[in-house]
Amino acid sequence: MLKEVGGVAIQPRHRASCHCGAVELELDLPDGIVDPRRCDCSICRRKGAVVASVPLGGLRIVKGADCLKLYQFNTNTAKHYFCSNCGIYTHHQRRSDPGQYGYNVGCLEGVNPFDIRGVPTEDGVNHPSDR
Repeated sequence: MLKEVGGVAIQPRHRASCHCGAVELELDLPDGIVDPRRCDCSICRRKGAVVASVPLGGLRIVKGADCLKLYQFNTNTAKHYFCSNCGIYTHHQRRSDPGQYGYNVGCLEGVNPFDIRGVPTEDGVNHPSDR
């Protein structure tokens, strides 16, 4: 768990936004950023985001719900959301745990995900739900 990234303290309630600011989220991060990771599935390797997760109740859209677009593919289990103005991926309802949202760490206010060293990559190509 990370309580600080690049000198920025991770707040228990931390704001996140897309690039243009049309979409704003509030995340409950009482333990900081827990298990940041990358994934090599077909969509994640293209977007390249560092993600972490929160329970569904730990993410609130405080602005711009009308700007969010939904993208689903393959099993249509995961729900990937991105800003229709700037195209930035903000969060997704996870396929491996639909009770959680994965969120784009790079959208957290003040956080540069390149300041996080040693981010592991999950094997999304061989997803457990595909077995």
